[in-house]
Amino acid sequence: MEIRLTTAEIRTILQGCQYTLQMVGSSKDYRRLQSSEHFSTSNDVVLNDAFNVLGEVVEAIDQVEQFNRQGESSHGTGN
Repeated sequence: MEIRLTTAEIRTILQGCQYTLQMVGSSKDYRRLQSSEHFSTSNDVVLNDAFNVLGEVVEAIDQVEQFNRQGESSHGTGN
C-alpha cells in the first residue's frame, strides 16, 4: 500500500514532528532523563539532533520546490 502525500502535506508533517520534538525536549522530565549519566545512544545523538535533521530535510524540500518553480517560469518565457 502506497501512501500518497503532497509536498505541502510532507512539509507540514515534518514541521509538526519538529514541533513535537521541541515540546518533548523542553519538558523538565526529558531534560532530566537526557542529563542522566545513564542516558546513552549508539551515536551520542540527542533529541535536538533529530529536530535539526528534520529542519534540514524541510529546507531541502524548499530548495527543490524553489528550483522547480524557477524551471517552470523559465519554460514559460520561451527559454
